[in-house]
Amino acid sequence: MQQADMISATDPEPLEDFRCQARKASDFLKALSHETRLLILCTLNDGEKTVSELEGSLGLQQAVVSQQLARLRADDLVKTRREGRQVFYRIGDPNVRLVVDALYQGFCASKGA
Repeated sequence: MQQADMISATDPEPLEDFRCQARKASDFLKALSHETRLLILCTLNDGEKTVSELEGSLGLQQAVVSQQLARLRADDLVKTRREGRQVFYRIGDPNVRLVVDALYQGFCASKGA
């Protein structure tokens, strides 16, 4: 059965649920649509990193990395772990890992990156 077949104009509850999920997916994709945020997530896909590790591996300034991490954190896409004075960032949503893996396969793996 197609997804659209499950939604009936006569029963507004499934339609509202479907709209809610579409809204969540749209917000998720908006968060991924920034080049720097996507680079950060691709790097975090290999495991947790500190801001300075991300800064070094991506060649970005600390302020840029921190700003984009704040957005990813607000969108609940990354989680943190504190160890002393250092904060480690990791992917916090399994859907992020799935999407980042798919993007890597589609855009990077075949290009030798």
